[in-house]
Amino acid sequence: MNLLDQTLTKIKPLNKAAVHNIEEHLSSVMSNAPGLGCLKDILLTYAGITSEHSPSLPKKCTVIACGDHGVAAMKVSAYPPETTVHMTRNYLESKGATANAMANFSASHMIVVDMGIGAPTGDIPGLLDRKVALGTKNCAQGPAMTRQEALQSLHTGIELVEEYIAKGYRCFLPGEMGIANTTASASIVACLCDLTPEAATGRGTNISDERLKLKIDVVRQALTVNQPDPSDGLDVLQKVGGFELGCITGMILGAAANRAFVVLDGFNTGAAALIAHALCPTVRSYLMGSHLAAEPAHKAILAKLDIQPYMDMRFRLGEATGSSIVINLLDAAVRAYDCLTIDAIPALPRLEISADVKTAPAVRPAPVPPLDQEAMDACQLRIDNLCKPIYSLGRLEKIAVKLAGITGCKQPQQLQKELLCLCYDQGLSSSQQKLTAAFAEHAGAKASIVPQPLFTDLQAAFCFGEALAAEAAKNGSVIIGIGTSEICPADICGTKAARQRQLLYTKEQQRCYSASEFLQQPASRELSEIAVLVGFMTAAPQHHLLVVLDAASTEFAASYAVELSPEAAPYILHTQPNALNLGMTTGGGCVAALGMKLIDASLHMLNDMKTFAEASVAVANDGPGAGRQTTK
Repeated sequence: MNLLDQTLTKIKPLNKAAVHNIEEHLSSVMSNAPGLGCLKDILLTYAGITSEHSPSLPKKCTVIACGDHGVAAMKVSAYPPETTVHMTRNYLESKGATANAMANFSASHMIVVDMGIGAPTGDIPGLLDRKVALGTKNCAQGPAMTRQEALQSLHTGIELVEEYIAKGYRCFLPGEMGIANTTASASIVACLCDLTPEAATGRGTNISDERLKLKIDVVRQALTVNQPDPSDGLDVLQKVGGFELGCITGMILGAAANRAFVVLDGFNTGAAALIAHALCPTVRSYLMGSHLAAEPAHKAILAKLDIQPYMDMRFRLGEATGSSIVINLLDAAVRAYDCLTIDAIPALPRLEISADVKTAPAVRPAPVPPLDQEAMDACQLRIDNLCKPIYSLGRLEKIAVKLAGITGCKQPQQLQKELLCLCYDQGLSSSQQKLTAAFAEHAGAKASIVPQPLFTDLQAAFCFGEALAAEAAKNGSVIIGIGTSEICPADICGTKAARQRQLLYTKEQQRCYSASEFLQQPASRELSEIAVLVGFMTAAPQHHLLVVLDAASTEFAASYAVELSPEAAPYILHTQPNALNLGMTTGGGCVAALGMKLIDASLHMLNDMKTFAEASVAVANDGPGAGRQTTK
């Protein structure tokens, strides 16, 4: 029996007793456990994998598998084949790739393995030599590899995982580097998800329309020439796969056999997961999804595997980018569970607003200072020349450019953060206070409770929000997450946000009140809270603050803030459901804290990565990167 067969026999279902134990205990310490949304599901799955009754933070390992593809000769990528070895050097010498930056962000140990780079690599320090061959053969003309080579690549992935599990690692973040690997992946996905070449093939490294047509034809040719058998995962890998994809497939199988788990990244790791699933459907339980990739067929992969994407950051890149960000959701879930299960309630400081705002004149939002366009342009130019396909980091790029405009610095560093939670006399429940403290700690932010007075009118509440923005700015923070307590009167059904919308809906006109109409309504606790948030958001730009939104109430308030002051929109960061898709309703700033982590990831990208010139990596020769990216 070979290593693959031995591994397949060891893969068992999740530990249902551990899952039940965590779920029962969570319900006993938190009145609204479903309010954690997908974080609860992530935590339960983790417990089922590890069999831990008190989950601990996982020790993480990022594995970047590198290999060349013979099909690159068909000109299907925006980058030349030598980019594979250039980037491999970058991972280990310059340490300036996206994978490096995201490993730094996620506190993951990173290793790089040569599975089949078509060039000498013996002089690259720290590179693990597991070379199967000098790249695969051209799959458009015949099988990419022999069956024995496919088996070798799988065995390598299994062995790597087992080696690092023995060192205490239980969470693996696979990434890949190999010019033309999205062509191989498109062929795998077309076969295993029964898609046409057109539906399975995307732009990969952001190629032009003309090259995309060529790539689709190459995928069609690879499938026609090889006729891979969808019932035999090893056959699919052999016919149209890649050595690095085989390694990732082996990692998935090895992790499942040893009760560790793998966080999938984007399209390429998803293609590898399809092969693993074809070999053993039970591995599905040991996979955690991360993001929805820009490749259109990624949706088909996730549907086939029945895996939830928790994030949509518009990424067009592998290298464990999305998985490195999403793994912080598990860290947050474990921290929250730990905090909830102890008796001590953290003492959160109260931020008292001294301004007299019991009555106020008519609201006139302050003028918004323009963003620093020169700093934004310089920031975007640097981002475009970082070692990656142009525009491939989607919303991370937009966050960095936004911060450059707010701070007036073309390359802002890590910025001070604060998490504010509005509440009335009753304060926060004990579980809410614990959660707020845990998520703030996770985000590296100071957390404060902001007591609200009872307002006589909504204009006064609006002015209170303006005063709160001024007070928050005095503390030196640039990133302000703002949330609200989810405590509602007992007779109110549904969420607080639903109640607020109900109060602002005029049945006569079948619409919600406009922003100006809203501020003329009679004051109530629910509407005063919205008015405070609106005042805060419209005043934040005056103090060069970026406001990170929390649950639905803050999103609702943001729509009114932008209606009153459209220029304030760039100073607001939408977290859920814009970037994160978690279904969280906990309030208390928990979602905002996770939004702050996206900012951290963006700043790691901006500051940890190297440019093509700094790392001596080849630039794009096709698509929007050609001409914009330079080695000078």
